[in-house]
Amino acid sequence: MVRHDHPIPVLGTLGLFTVLIGAALPLIDFFIVNVALPTIDKDLAAGPALLELVVAGYGLSYAVLLVLGGRLGDMAGRRRLFLIGMAAFALTSLACGLAPNAWTLVGARVAQGASAALMLPQVLATIQAATSGHRRARAMSLYGATAGLSMVAGQILGGVLVAAAPLSSVFGESAGWRSVFLVNVPVAAVGLVLAARAVPETRSDRPAPIDVPGTLLLAVSLVTLLAPLTEGRAAGWPAWTWISLALFPIAAAAFYRVEQRADRRGQIPLIPPSLLRLDSLRRGLALVLPFSLGFGGFMFVIAVALQQGLKLGPAAAGLALAPMAVAFFAASLAGPRLVRRFGSRVVTAGGLIQGAGVAVLALTVWLGWPGLGIPALLPGVAIAGLGQGLQLPVLFRIVLSDVPAERAGVGGGVMTTTQQAALALGVATLGTLFLALVPGSGMRDALIVALLVQLAAVALTTLLSLRLPRTVA
Repeated sequence: MVRHDHPIPVLGTLGLFTVLIGAALPLIDFFIVNVALPTIDKDLAAGPALLELVVAGYGLSYAVLLVLGGRLGDMAGRRRLFLIGMAAFALTSLACGLAPNAWTLVGARVAQGASAALMLPQVLATIQAATSGHRRARAMSLYGATAGLSMVAGQILGGVLVAAAPLSSVFGESAGWRSVFLVNVPVAAVGLVLAARAVPETRSDRPAPIDVPGTLLLAVSLVTLLAPLTEGRAAGWPAWTWISLALFPIAAAAFYRVEQRADRRGQIPLIPPSLLRLDSLRRGLALVLPFSLGFGGFMFVIAVALQQGLKLGPAAAGLALAPMAVAFFAASLAGPRLVRRFGSRVVTAGGLIQGAGVAVLALTVWLGWPGLGIPALLPGVAIAGLGQGLQLPVLFRIVLSDVPAERAGVGGGVMTTTQQAALALGVATLGTLFLALVPGSGMRDALIVALLVQLAAVALTTLLSLRLPRTVA
């Protein structure tokens, strides 16, 4: 058993495995519902607007509370918050799986996102505070690999579970979509047992009080941007969506001014502007944003296109992305050795490879639709996954490389908030564009346009990677 009062906390192999479970669960659950939405709609008569809320409610509460979750971990202890967050995640997953109607499911998803926001920031903060040197570099690479693999694996797992419907004797036809939430319960239970034994307690030596004005203004900023973009199309773009979008720049500017003023007064704001002055963090976040935006949009669009356009079942739609997951994982394993030799140019190479994969996929869709099968899609998704695996783990290492240990929770919260908000923004923008084009242009052309937009995001990421520090700590 780990001695949690050890003066120098050390995160061992079992502890690292445990916190990586905590990193995987929230990201898996962001994507796992994509392939389950048609069956949720059929079973609960949800309709487009409520289906959007099933996705957006989780993403919004998750993104809004991530930085606060990191701050609470710095104050109260990261292991303690990790345990609380994982226990809450298990309970809210159970509530999702047992939801009797669509509105109950939406509420449970909002609570599930809040639970994830308590748990996830503690992962990066614990790695930063309880590892060093080569062990930290390895742990960060594994975190990046876990994050990227979870986003793809969530969609694959969702498809398999919906098709398998292992609880059909209890829930009937709704068993498939319910199982995508209920599967979290035993996994989280195992995680709780392991965390109690193997994860050391860490906290900031100088914990800062909660920045109430900053927290509220950050929440308003993210909600006024993400809520109308995710709900607008399904709701018919009512007046509140335009009012909300108009309020976003005002809220964002107010948030920045409040944080800047607190920093000048010697207080510790929610997101210290001094932290954003770290060159590695600022430049790394500039790449995480377009990368995650394109990735989140792609995963949503491809789930809809495969099921509604190519008429693939949930399992086939999920398994079509298996080559992406395998290639991503292989690239993630090779990443640390390549980084030692080529530095941040690995990210540039990854962007070029991912761009080639997206272009191949767009060409495949253009030439082969509507007779495409999984073998035809394999080259494009595999090449894209290889490029993604060379980028994301390295970007995470770069973003946090110069963040002081006492600010590990805040740094991790800033990075995961940027990633999560960009994933949600990708679903909202690229998904809305795709769904808006389908009635007039058809599924094939709408998918090609969405892929070309993602290709533009990949090109931006690749160009920005040239500004990264050449060496990676």
